[in-house]
Amino acid sequence: MSSLFKQIFKQIKKYNNIVIVRHTGPDPDALGAQLALRDILRDKFRRKNIYALGNPASRFKHLGTLDKLEDNMSNTMLIVLDTPDIKRIDGVNLKDYDYIIKIDHHPFVEAYADIELIDDTASSTCQILLEMFLSLNIHISTSVAEKLYTGIISDTDRFLHDYTSVKTFELVTKLLKLTKLDFTKVYAPLYTRPIEEIKFQGYIFQNLTLTENGVAYIKIDEDLLKEYGVDSASPGNMINELKFVKDIVIWVFFSEDIKSNLIRANIRSNGPIINDIASRFGGGGHKYASGARLTSWQQTDNLILELDKICLEYKSNK
Repeated sequence: MSSLFKQIFKQIKKYNNIVIVRHTGPDPDALGAQLALRDILRDKFRRKNIYALGNPASRFKHLGTLDKLEDNMSNTMLIVLDTPDIKRIDGVNLKDYDYIIKIDHHPFVEAYADIELIDDTASSTCQILLEMFLSLNIHISTSVAEKLYTGIISDTDRFLHDYTSVKTFELVTKLLKLTKLDFTKVYAPLYTRPIEEIKFQGYIFQNLTLTENGVAYIKIDEDLLKEYGVDSASPGNMINELKFVKDIVIWVFFSEDIKSNLIRANIRSNGPIINDIASRFGGGGHKYASGARLTSWQQTDNLILELDKICLEYKSNK
């Protein structure tokens, strides 16, 4: 891994124009990684033009501000973070770039970069970047440390998920020692929610449907979102709350996104592998935490049926 780290920075040194992007619908790991890498490179290479592009996520605006390009640039490198496949890259066309680097912790989906750094044993893309910065003895500011730590705790759900490893804890320990980061201050902006979301969470828990084989699901349309004063991303903020419910094996929240003309599906599992199914429905992700973007409510029914089948198989094999 360290040789790949060196190779990446060797290529970075060759380009004066660098654009950093991540997947659509960014989470704290994607945004934290993107902004941390931008700030690290700006600090290290003061004369380079370095931009973090993509649609913003208002919920995580405390992590930092994204950039805008005034004009197309020539001889430009693109760095894509936290994105295993081309269709989920936010806001750029790969053909516009002279050299592409991918850094990701999702299982491999497709190759599209000149350098593909994939570590699917890492808890997060922020963990990979942290390892890279430490390996290359690159200075990490407190601001960058906050972004990296936020990405790691978000993707691990505060070190709860099983892809949290000894390495994760070792790297975070080094980060805390080096930067004197007050990690207690990171949690409030990430987990504080308005009362509307709490009430909405109550509605979700009261109205879940549970199949015979252990799939819990709820369908949330635009009218319901308006009634509670929340947006289509809100259900995804609550998905991990069902991890320790005894009778649930897989759970999925469907929420209608009128602006994008799609239905978001947030899927979690306590056993069956779900990312293969998610990929067949226009999404993907990790073995036990995935998402999909659907175009009709009929598709949601088809996805529920597929998830129910693997729940049955899982229970039978178990």
